[in-house]
Amino acid sequence: MNQLEQFRDIRAFIFDVDGVLTNNQVLVTENGQLLRQMNIRDGYAIKRAIDAGYRVCVITGGRSEGIRRRLEGLGVRDIYLGAQDKLEPYEEFISAYKLDEGHILYMGDDLPDYPVMRRVGFPVCPRDAAPEIFDLAHYISPMNGGDGCVRDVIEKVLRLNGRWQAE
Repeated sequence: MNQLEQFRDIRAFIFDVDGVLTNNQVLVTENGQLLRQMNIRDGYAIKRAIDAGYRVCVITGGRSEGIRRRLEGLGVRDIYLGAQDKLEPYEEFISAYKLDEGHILYMGDDLPDYPVMRRVGFPVCPRDAAPEIFDLAHYISPMNGGDGCVRDVIEKVLRLNGRWQAE
């Protein structure tokens, strides 16, 4: 199957947060609060995917309630924070919606993402992912984590399925 066909066949998206929806930097305030930056266009694409009927899930080892609020504001309902073993929430997600693993795109950037990326039909990563993830990815976005890589893959899927037209 060629890469365009893989994008066309996607029915659900799963994303990591740090290094995918955010860049690889964390600002630490004087009181110890961790601040992350998310790309507005990634958020827009997530909302478009949900509005078009795609399932969107986020699985992260982080525990930020600010991240949860941002994702919920975009319409994401399947958010798993504090996931040290990402296979457990992954299994819960695919079971809840009876999803075919062959139609799932997972975007991760580092070793904790590896086990799930081995299971999905279309593992992808940002341009600045860890070398082990490059080896596993079927597609490497030309964008870095937090810099539009999520928009890149969602827009490809929606365009190939005629779901990205201007309003």
